[in-house]
Amino acid sequence: MKEIIKNALILMAITLTAGLALGAVHEITKEPIEAQEKKTKEEACKAVFPEAENFEAWTDFDAEAALELLASAGFSADKVDEVSLAEDEKGEVLGAVLNLTSTEGYGGNISFSMGILKDGTVNGIKILSISETAGLGMRATEESFYGQFAGRKVENFSYTKTGATADDEIDAISGATITTRAMTNGVNAGLAYFSEGLVKGGVIHE
Repeated sequence: MKEIIKNALILMAITLTAGLALGAVHEITKEPIEAQEKKTKEEACKAVFPEAENFEAWTDFDAEAALELLASAGFSADKVDEVSLAEDEKGEVLGAVLNLTSTEGYGGNISFSMGILKDGTVNGIKILSISETAGLGMRATEESFYGQFAGRKVENFSYTKTGATADDEIDAISGATITTRAMTNGVNAGLAYFSEGLVKGGVIHE
């Protein structure tokens, strides 16, 4: 009996020590991790909106309301994670940066940043997280693919395997239709949220 109690106390001491150590490590690494996440977000914003001088997180962003809006627009597999307003040196709003996630990727979720000008023109796309097949879906990270969206003002994009012939068409990634569809739907979801949630909501004035 004494041996059992002794072993239990030793185990308790080990568990307590490990817990304290993990807590200490968490506190030590918390700030650097947060700083790195902030830097990554700032770099993504700058990549999709290079002409902006400042990016202000939209504090009234409601993730649940965004999900409902996208679902009603037919984008139940996509979600808006975060919204920032892009401003010039005078503080005038130039547009918005949306962080979105598509759950339709072949290898899992695809997260990306999307810059949109006040008039609805796509300003740029930057992939944040993707796990598609090497040599196929991972080609979505190449500018030859995501760069097709930039500079275009359309209500919705579609993709084609036979060569894009209109502003609202993009060339699909060969052998990666699922990835192409995920990215195209994700961008369209961003446009829908921008139009319905930001412009019609009075946050962005054209």
